[in-house]
Amino acid sequence: MWNRLKRLFRSVFGGIIEKAEDPELILQQTIRDMREKVPQMQNNVVQVMATEKLLQKEVTTLEREIKDYDAKVKASITQGRDDIARTYITALQEKQTALERSRAQLETSRAASEQAKKFLDNYILQVKKRTAEAQQLVNEARAAKMQEQLSQTMASFQIGDDAGTFQEMREKIQRRAAAAEARMDLSTGGVESQIQDIERESLNIQVEDTLTAYKRQMGLVSDAPASTPAPPRIETETAEKSLGPSERAKALE
Repeated sequence: MWNRLKRLFRSVFGGIIEKAEDPELILQQTIRDMREKVPQMQNNVVQVMATEKLLQKEVTTLEREIKDYDAKVKASITQGRDDIARTYITALQEKQTALERSRAQLETSRAASEQAKKFLDNYILQVKKRTAEAQQLVNEARAAKMQEQLSQTMASFQIGDDAGTFQEMREKIQRRAAAAEARMDLSTGGVESQIQDIERESLNIQVEDTLTAYKRQMGLVSDAPASTPAPPRIETETAEKSLGPSERAKALE
């Protein structure tokens, strides 16, 4: 029973954690952690190099003191002061022992400094490499996320959620357009529309007559009315011949 509960908890919480994990955020946090270690490592390298500098100064000081003691020993022997010479020789031997120890420490410190600097350089190089790789992975994660969103959108179109809405709105707009077109046909094809056309034509005729009157008043057109051509004689004679005697007499009257 306990194993089953553990398996259940692991499956539930494992699924929640897996869904909550964002590769982009995790990679960015990893890069931040690596970059935050660089200053600490630089401080460690600085301390190792500082120890090397101190040992170098100590070796230089010991070498100078040994030269001084050597000169003092020679001066004491020259003056016949062997007792003082023995004291300087003892101090000289102590300085030589300290110098050998400092030189050995200096060599070790130099090796440690070189190793620390190489390690720091390699770490910084790895940070740059990992940063570039993480940035590439972040870009791939963003592209995958965008593709996932597009696939979900396309799936919604295929399923018919948004597609049904578009189709419904399209049909509604088409019905409104058809109704508006029908009302337009009805309004332009009725008796009222024909009456409006006649009134509009009558108004145009009145405007033309008024314009002609203005031109006649200004002397731009002649006052004589235009001559009306006489009907053809042949047609009149033909009409008279077709009439009977009584109808012809009435026509002459």
